[in-house]
Amino acid sequence: MRYFTPTGTDMKASVVAQGCMRIAGLSDGEVDRMIGADLAAGINFFDHADIYAGGRCEEKFGGYLARHPGARDGMILQTKCGIIRGKRYDHSAEHIVSCVEGSLRRLKTDSVDVLLLHRPDALTEPEEVAKAFDMLHEAGKVRYFGASNYNSFQIELLQKYTPHKLIFDQLRFGPAHTCMIDAGLNVNMKNSAAVVRDGMTLDYCRLHDVTIQPWSPFRARSGSFLRGPFHMRLRREIRKLAARYGASDSAVVLAWILRHPAHMQPIVGSTSPERITGMAAAADITLTHEEWYDIYRAAGHRLP
Repeated sequence: MRYFTPTGTDMKASVVAQGCMRIAGLSDGEVDRMIGADLAAGINFFDHADIYAGGRCEEKFGGYLARHPGARDGMILQTKCGIIRGKRYDHSAEHIVSCVEGSLRRLKTDSVDVLLLHRPDALTEPEEVAKAFDMLHEAGKVRYFGASNYNSFQIELLQKYTPHKLIFDQLRFGPAHTCMIDAGLNVNMKNSAAVVRDGMTLDYCRLHDVTIQPWSPFRARSGSFLRGPFHMRLRREIRKLAARYGASDSAVVLAWILRHPAHMQPIVGSTSPERITGMAAAADITLTHEEWYDIYRAAGHRLP
């Protein structure tokens, strides 16, 4: 496993992160085996959110920490807040602080390393967010902060009001969902790929040392492109490279993301110890320039 240190932090984070959105239905033994596989593979970064299964995912993870005293010391824990599912978004200081305190209780820990605002709130008052960040940091409950599904101007606006550097932006990205890079490849073209849909967030994050955390790297509109009747050309290309590198299909997809010079940190959601071990091998694969573009084009994207 390879590691990196996000700008402005002292964290040594694995380049692949484990998403914990699917662990609510696992038994304690299954949770132990999943996290054990992560740690054995060198994955030390665990992503949560207060809304995952209504908080039960955090509770399951907290159970692991209770069963394994001392395990927390080798982990980087990240959680997200700000969504009241099915109703609204809320970035008021009161709500942010309350959410974090709930997450800490469920996770059975005194602090999280990173807090992200899960989705933009149209009624965000940046001063309120800054107040919450200050309160949580001063109380020792959150070390670092970031955003999720934010565009460049939303990050810039929030950063104007808080001295705490926003170190992450969690965005959907993978071979079948590439709008983050399409516009940059289609500058000055009259086609749908040239439409800037996110305020050139990728370039902004590179300029300002914000690490992008891609979520759902294996998904397309029809579900996972690694199985099913669709995306056969993409799957053939991935399998060809998997055979070449002696790796799993999933590892090749993650290696494709890691090959981008933005140095992203993909989040994977599998709970299978075997698949986790296979995906961690992505850190040891460096695709060539040609191989990267072969996957991009196999996904159906055209170059101008």
